[in-house]
Amino acid sequence: MDEISIESKRFSMKQARQIVGDHLHSPNPKIYWTDFLISVLAGHLCFSAMIFAPSRLAGESVALWLGLKALLFTSTILLFLRSAMFTHELVHLPRDGWVAFRVAWNLLCGIPFLIPSFTYYPHIDHHRRKSYGTDQDGEYLSLSHQPPRAIVLYMLGVLVTPLAGVVRFGILSPICWLFPSVRKWTFTHASTMVMDVLYERPEASRRVYRIMILQEIACFLVCLGLIAHAPLVAKTWLDPLWIHAYGVSIGMIFMNNLRTLGAHRWTGPGSELTFEEQLLDSCDYPYRRWITELWGPTGTRYHATHHLFPSLPYHNLGIAHRRLMAELPPNSIFRETAKRSLLGEITELWQRSAEVARKSKVAGRIDPYSPAASRSWPSSHSGKLDQRSSDSAEAA
Repeated sequence: MDEISIESKRFSMKQARQIVGDHLHSPNPKIYWTDFLISVLAGHLCFSAMIFAPSRLAGESVALWLGLKALLFTSTILLFLRSAMFTHELVHLPRDGWVAFRVAWNLLCGIPFLIPSFTYYPHIDHHRRKSYGTDQDGEYLSLSHQPPRAIVLYMLGVLVTPLAGVVRFGILSPICWLFPSVRKWTFTHASTMVMDVLYERPEASRRVYRIMILQEIACFLVCLGLIAHAPLVAKTWLDPLWIHAYGVSIGMIFMNNLRTLGAHRWTGPGSELTFEEQLLDSCDYPYRRWITELWGPTGTRYHATHHLFPSLPYHNLGIAHRRLMAELPPNSIFRETAKRSLLGEITELWQRSAEVARKSKVAGRIDPYSPAASRSWPSSHSGKLDQRSSDSAEAA
């Protein structure tokens, strides 16, 4: 996708491109393959060790058992989170030359985790200037205009999201195969990783549907394997594998949701934003890299820089950010996107949200951006074959 091309009085995109240069836009296959394979294979190893090692190594020591369990549980979450976040890179990588990497990611991560790559294709709409922050952007909620309960509900969603994946691929997929009439609803409402549960995915090409069906079949087999593992392998109806997998899934999604709350300021009211408003709505976390890289892996801690240059590979985002901070004018609004603390930004979001709730209570009205009211009007693309098309990111 092309980078933002609109100029602003307080920020020049032309100057930013000159500072960043062209050579940073080339992804390095060695970095991608090495980073992903080490992360995902180490994650699978830690997950297996978490199930079996504590009981065998701790003996009768409860403290040692708990310590090993906690260490392996945390390591598994961090490694699997890093592995899963490569789905974001798949959308922005060139189609040519990366087929093997896409297949490897789906086989080792996307399909076993029930997050195959087709579920993230519409991410490209989050980068379109016209759709960012609107109802065409499934990755945006106007949280700064909603009461705190919207933030709480968003975080509580981590408890049901893993189960939703099983329902989607273990139940809805075979229903779609048997009853094609269900396919349209499933594709529109239950085939995309989003924040907005009322998001409606636009129609896609036949190629996307072919990819989706292949990945659905693989995910369905994973679901069958999970179900069969209990009576055939674990010899119990309360399979420890299920418990560990659910716990790790919750941990991953919880960390990613926290990161997401700090990735933007969520100040958009639901309508189209100006260039400056979009830029100031995103955040970078360039400080304490050894900590921020844990919760914001594969460049996701440089979210503002990424929105300026979506095609930059994750391993060059930090370089680009440092160049921009060093060479842009002192009054550039880009400097306002650099934040020191994720929890600090989430706290400010909560305060903005609480202020909305206070003003609504004083005025004796329902806030128009509350979870119940924010999507009360018809979707602008509902029922249409919207050719802004998520398959513009067709990169299986």
